[in-house]
Amino acid sequence: MQNLDVISVNIWAIIASLCNLLILTLIVKKFLFKPVKKIIDTRRAAIDADYAQAAAARAEAEENRLNYEAAMAAAEQTSSQIIADATRVAEHRSSEIVAEAREKATELRRQAEADAVLERKKAEDDMKREIADVSAQLTGKLLQREINEEDHRALIDSFLQEIGTDDDDK
Repeated sequence: MQNLDVISVNIWAIIASLCNLLILTLIVKKFLFKPVKKIIDTRRAAIDADYAQAAAARAEAEENRLNYEAAMAAAEQTSSQIIADATRVAEHRSSEIVAEAREKATELRRQAEADAVLERKKAEDDMKREIADVSAQLTGKLLQREINEEDHRALIDSFLQEIGTDDDDK
């Protein structure tokens, strides 16, 4: 029966082993599992906070991107409006400059025509004076030949009228 003692079941030994196991489990649970679980929970909370912070940062970045895109669209629209306004102002100014140039050219042409008319009248007056001087000299010579003053005046007037009608025909 010696062989059976080795294989036999000792209830007190099993109960002692179970008590030891239970005490070790409680000790390990109290001193090892709870602190480890607390550390794991703390790390999980930190990781969750990091995820929440990352999600908030991502949401803020998305909002900033949308704001940036809206600002860029507004800036592009504003720049397009400024360019359109500048183009319109430039075209308006260009037409004003062209109109002013035409007006000045017209005024210069009118002034030149008026100057030409004045010069022509002045030349005609100078010619009439010279003719009158020449006729006076002729008259003086004719008077030396016995022509009276009335004949002299009639000759000058008829000569001047002929010159005036010739100039008017031109």
